[in-house]
Amino acid sequence: MAAGKQRRAQTVPELPRPQHLLRGLRLTAGPPQPEIHTMKETPLSACERDFILKAIEEKKRLDGRQTYDYRKIKISFGTDYGCCFVDLGQTRVMAQVSCELVAPKESRPNEGIMFFNIELSPLASPAFEQGRQSELSVKLNRQLERCLRNSKCIDTESLCVVSGEKVWQIRVDVHMLNNDGNLMDASSIAAIAALCHFRRPDVAVQGEEVTVYSPEERDPIPLSIYHMPISVSFSFFQQGTYLLVDPCEREERVMDGLLMIAMNKHREICSIQSSGGIMLLKEQVMRCSKIASVKVSEITELISKALMNDKTARKAGGRCGFAESMPQERITALKVDETPVETADVTEKASGIIKEAEAPPPTAPSPVVPVPGVGQVGLGLQNTWGVEEEEELEEFSSGDDVEEVTKMEEDERKNTKDDVVEILDSEEEEVVILHPEKPQKAENVKSSFHQKGAPSSKKKTKQKP
Repeated sequence: MAAGKQRRAQTVPELPRPQHLLRGLRLTAGPPQPEIHTMKETPLSACERDFILKAIEEKKRLDGRQTYDYRKIKISFGTDYGCCFVDLGQTRVMAQVSCELVAPKESRPNEGIMFFNIELSPLASPAFEQGRQSELSVKLNRQLERCLRNSKCIDTESLCVVSGEKVWQIRVDVHMLNNDGNLMDASSIAAIAALCHFRRPDVAVQGEEVTVYSPEERDPIPLSIYHMPISVSFSFFQQGTYLLVDPCEREERVMDGLLMIAMNKHREICSIQSSGGIMLLKEQVMRCSKIASVKVSEITELISKALMNDKTARKAGGRCGFAESMPQERITALKVDETPVETADVTEKASGIIKEAEAPPPTAPSPVVPVPGVGQVGLGLQNTWGVEEEEELEEFSSGDDVEEVTKMEEDERKNTKDDVVEILDSEEEEVVILHPEKPQKAENVKSSFHQKGAPSSKKKTKQKP
């Protein structure tokens, strides 16, 4: 009887719930999903769009590259292990790898954890917003996880320290420093190069105790990497008629579709993703895979050379790549190279230079100082000394007055002949009276002085009755 009721309960179909009862209800079954925002980009004008498309039809590009050419790739490493900078033309990306001991996942207790994070900073482009997850960041993050984590390029079992308790979590943070197109390729190159350059601390397990050694105590251990998957992007125009490799930022705005192929140097496709909604033929995909195999081989060789150069420089005690600008953890942009100077024959050389030198030009004459406290500024100025005295003298310039003045001057010279000392100077002539005259003889007192370049002045003094 109970079995029959259970069989009936299983066969009764679940009735659909009326939609009007579900309105206003909020489902909280799963964790809240992050809000995705669309970026605001500056649109291209119609003339600029037509110009780019016309140039692509004529097999020309804005920066002068050919159809299948990559931009110049530059790889440099920081002072610490796991820091990598990649320049793809004007696109600049930084990848930083870090690690920590965490508890493993319950489904995989013997494997380490790989975590990838891509940050689109407003420093790279005005269209990027700080702290908001955009469609582009989600797309790049998923593609990077497919390229590196799902391809099993890293041995995650070697990251296990204690089964079920302690494993290493490797975190890869990719920061966009400048956006000029093709962020996915630059991010994949920076991430795999940083993982190859990274060294994790050595650990020792004694019973239940786990000891982590510093780099000074034990040399860090590199990660176990099987292969290096690298993403290569292809952009399609005019509904797949034209194909370009490594599109720049302006070419990405006018493209119809994008195909990203992640491949290693062994010609193994790790991931492939198409976006844009265009239909691609089998021949087009095969053609892109052949081109990608050639580009991946070249980029892999470039990464290997950069790692080898950094390793050689570190063994020699020097700096390589980006670390050249940070020796002893300080910037040396203002450093000046010293130039050796010989000081043995300085005296002889100086005397020889003085003898061979020309004579200095004659100096200008010093200004004339006619009277203490009076200076002359400039040359050739009109002298106004004694102008007022001359005007007064002209008033008494009649015949009788001139004779009286002449007699008075002769009498003064006779009376003051012994008492007057004249001091002659090249610059001035002045009469100094050492002894004052007696009151009875001092009928008229006359003092005169003569200046160089100034006319003599006379003043008439009437005799008091």
